[in-house]
Amino acid sequence: MEMNGFTLNFNIYVGVMIRLFKVKEKQRELAENANGGAPTKKQSPGELRLHKDISELNLPKSCAITFPNGKDNLMNFEVSIRPDEGYYFGGTFLFSFQVSPVYPHEAPKVKCKTKVYHPNIDLEGNVCLNILREDWKPVLNINTIIYGLYHLFTEPNYEDPLNHEAAVVLRDNPKMFESNVRRAMSGGYVGQTFFPRCV
Repeated sequence: MEMNGFTLNFNIYVGVMIRLFKVKEKQRELAENANGGAPTKKQSPGELRLHKDISELNLPKSCAITFPNGKDNLMNFEVSIRPDEGYYFGGTFLFSFQVSPVYPHEAPKVKCKTKVYHPNIDLEGNVCLNILREDWKPVLNINTIIYGLYHLFTEPNYEDPLNHEAAVVLRDNPKMFESNVRRAMSGGYVGQTFFPRCV
């Protein structure tokens, strides 16, 4: 295989530049370590986007965000929602968020940690919210998800259920549904299922 002078010189140039970049990176790491600081972990694009989303949060007063693992672990956090209207008025519901390093190209994994009688949340805490599944788009953000969760409590949807029994009761007998929600939130049984107090 014959190489002309340009191809050979270009390949040598690329090789030298790659080595220079590696040397510069190593020098930067050594300088950081010499200054007594731990080597800084490079943030993933998902972490950078999540940091932006969190800094721009505009939550309703009935919602709050906490970081139980500290400020160094932004990718796992909790959101509490305390609806100020509707069937779930006065209850407090806790959700865990696990955010992937490829966020926003993948929706966060959201689970309800509070056992709740709800047509769109099953007894294992799985949440049926379209923007967490098929309608997720990278332009959506954490604020959008929290508002979506809040909306589930002010307008539960019996047409897209995870808890089919609760959905049927909501559709066929809204007064009984309201009674079941109040009983569950007060710490009691609905059918054979016990719900811990959340008011």
